[in-house]
Amino acid sequence: MGKIIKVSGPLVVAEGLADAGMADVVKVGAQGLKGEILTMTGDRASIQVYEETAGLGPGAEVVTTGAPLSVELGPGLLESIYDGIQRPLTEIRALAGETIARGIDVPALNRTKKWHFIPVVEVGCHVSGGDIIGTVEETSAITHRIMVPHGVEGELVSIKEGDFTVLETVAVVTMRGGSRKELTMMQTWPVRRNRPYKHKFLPDTPMQSGQRVIDTLFPIAKGGTAAVPGPFGSGKTVVQHALAKWSDVDIVVYIGCGERGNEMTDVLMEFPELQDPRTGEPLMKRTVLIANTSDMPVAAREASIYTGITIAEYFRDMGYDVAVIADSTSRWAEALREMSGRLEEMPGEEGYPAYLASRLAQFYERAGCVECLASEPRRGSLTAIGAVSPPGGDTSEPVSQATLRIVKVFWGLDSSLAHARHFPAINWLNSYSLYMDNLRPWYDRNLGRSFLENRAKAVAILQEENNLQEIVKLVGQDALSAGDRLTMETAKMIREDFLQQNAFVDIDNYSTYERQAMLLDIILRYDDLCRKAVSAGADLNKLIQIEARDRIGRAKSVPAETYAEEYSRMADDMAAQIKEASHD
Repeated sequence: MGKIIKVSGPLVVAEGLADAGMADVVKVGAQGLKGEILTMTGDRASIQVYEETAGLGPGAEVVTTGAPLSVELGPGLLESIYDGIQRPLTEIRALAGETIARGIDVPALNRTKKWHFIPVVEVGCHVSGGDIIGTVEETSAITHRIMVPHGVEGELVSIKEGDFTVLETVAVVTMRGGSRKELTMMQTWPVRRNRPYKHKFLPDTPMQSGQRVIDTLFPIAKGGTAAVPGPFGSGKTVVQHALAKWSDVDIVVYIGCGERGNEMTDVLMEFPELQDPRTGEPLMKRTVLIANTSDMPVAAREASIYTGITIAEYFRDMGYDVAVIADSTSRWAEALREMSGRLEEMPGEEGYPAYLASRLAQFYERAGCVECLASEPRRGSLTAIGAVSPPGGDTSEPVSQATLRIVKVFWGLDSSLAHARHFPAINWLNSYSLYMDNLRPWYDRNLGRSFLENRAKAVAILQEENNLQEIVKLVGQDALSAGDRLTMETAKMIREDFLQQNAFVDIDNYSTYERQAMLLDIILRYDDLCRKAVSAGADLNKLIQIEARDRIGRAKSVPAETYAEEYSRMADDMAAQIKEASHD
C-alpha cells in the first residue's frame, strides 16, 4: 500500500510501493480508481489512471493488485460492448444508470449466465496449451471453442457435458508433477503480451470487402495491415464501417479509440440492427465493440487498443479469421503525447514521445496469418486496420509517417473526392497495396490471369488521365487527339461506373469479386474496341454516344441474381453497336 504525493491530470505519483512491479494494476483513492504503473524509481511509482482523477489529492491510498492489466476471455465476449478497460457498458448502465460512476467495477464476463459445454475430447488423452477441449454455442453465428490455457499440459482425467458458468470447472488435468489443474471456460491474458503461436505465414488470401476500389485496386490480405488516413470529413469512419459490415472474416473487433461520441453512438445503434450478409443474423452476433470516446480519460485510449487486439488474438487462436478495426490510432498517439509530457520525458517530433513508432509497430505486428499453438494443426488470421486522423489531412506528420513505415496497405482518403460525393473517397493515385505479389496466385487461380491484367490497365488509364488533366485545363478537351479523348472517357467510366459505390443502395453496397471482374472487363473491352474502331477511321463522338455506353453506366444497379446474364448480353450488344457505328 502506498500514498499519493502528486496528482497531474490522469498521472498520479505515489510512494511506498516497493513491492509493486512495472505495469501492475493499482487501485487509487477511496473509490478504487483503476490505474497502471508506468515507471518505477525505488518505491515511487508513476501511475496512469483510467478514470477521472478530480478530487484525488496527496495522502490518498494506492493499493497494488500485483497483476498486470489483463482481459477476461471466454463465452460472452461476442455481442458485448466494453469500455477501454473491458468493463461491460450494458451491465454498468443497468447497475448505475446513464452515467458511469467512478470506481465502479463489473466483471467483463457474466458470472451467473450458464453456457452449454460440449466436450470434443475424451478422458485419458494428452492435452496442452491451445488444444480445444470443448465447444459452446455462443451465438447463432459463432461457436466458441474452449481452449486449454497456455502453460497447462498433462493428462485429461475428467471432462463433462452440461450447463456451466464461466467460473465452474468443466475439466481436470493431471500435470506432469502430479498436481491437478481444474479448467474453467474462462481464462485471463495480459493485454500487453502477444499470445503465442507456432508459425507465422505470409498472407496469401485477400480479405474480400465488397468495395471495388479496395478489392480490385488496393486489396488487403487476411492477416495483413492497413492504414486509412484522411482529413476530417473524408470518410474514414464510412470506410471502416463498410469493412466491418461486409468483410469476409468470421469475427470483427471494432475499437472506437477517442472518437467523437456521436460517431460511436452511430456504431452502437446501427450494428445491432444490421443484417449479416453471411448468416442473415444481426451483425452483432459476431462482433465485439470497444467504446472509448473523446470525452473519456485519455489514458483509457491506450488500454482500449490493447484490449481489442488481445480479444482478437484469442479468437484467432481458435482458428477464426478476425479483423480489428481501430478508429483512430491518432487519438491513441495524442494520449501517449499527453502522458509523456506529464512524465516530463524528452519529446520527439511535434511533441510525440520518441517511442511512438515502436508502440505503433507493437500493435500492427500482432496481426498475421498463423498456425495456432495446439496439438492439431489449425490456422487463424488477424487483420489490423487503423484509421489515422492527421491534422488538416497532412500525412507528413509523425503518426501518419510512423504508420506508413509499418503497414503494407495505404488507403489515402481525399477530401476533394468526398466533397464531390465520390465514395469511398480513396484516392487511386496515391494509395497502394504491397500484397499484390503474395495474392497473385490466388487471383490467377480464382479469377483468371486476365483480372490482374485488367487491373494494371485500369491503373495505367487513371494515371494517364491525371497527366492529361493539365493539358485539358490549358487548352480544353477538344484539343486532344482521339486516342487521348478516349482515354479520358474510359477513365471517367472507371471512376464513376466502377470505383464509385453507394453504401445506401442495397444492390451496390456490396460487390462480389466475380461481379467486379466482369464489370471492369466490360469497361476495358469498350476501350479496346473503340481504339480499334478509331484507328480504322470511326468517329469517336458516335462511339461515345452508343446506347450500350449508357447501359454500362447503369450496370451497378443490375440485381445480383441476374448480373451475369445481363453483363454478357451488355458486352455482346456493345460490340455490335461499336461495329455498327464504325461503318456509319
